[in-house]
Amino acid sequence: MATFTSSLPEDLLSLLAEKAEQYSMPKNKLIEKALRIYLEQLAKAEYVKSFKQAAKDEDTMMIAEEGMAEYFKQLEQ
Repeated sequence: MATFTSSLPEDLLSLLAEKAEQYSMPKNKLIEKALRIYLEQLAKAEYVKSFKQAAKDEDTMMIAEEGMAEYFKQLEQ
């Protein structure tokens, strides 16, 4: 595991210390957990954004609609 050093605002450090004590968890583990959750949310947001952009593309929508029509035909059989 690598070491990372950073500066944080005093109010955030106080809140971090409070929550770490509340959950009986080392501050570095709490930061690690929070950062993982945040990065996962960013990845999901990028995924949603790509779908929204694809929905605006007429060719992509046509291909998707044709694919869904074919899928429904297969379901009916």
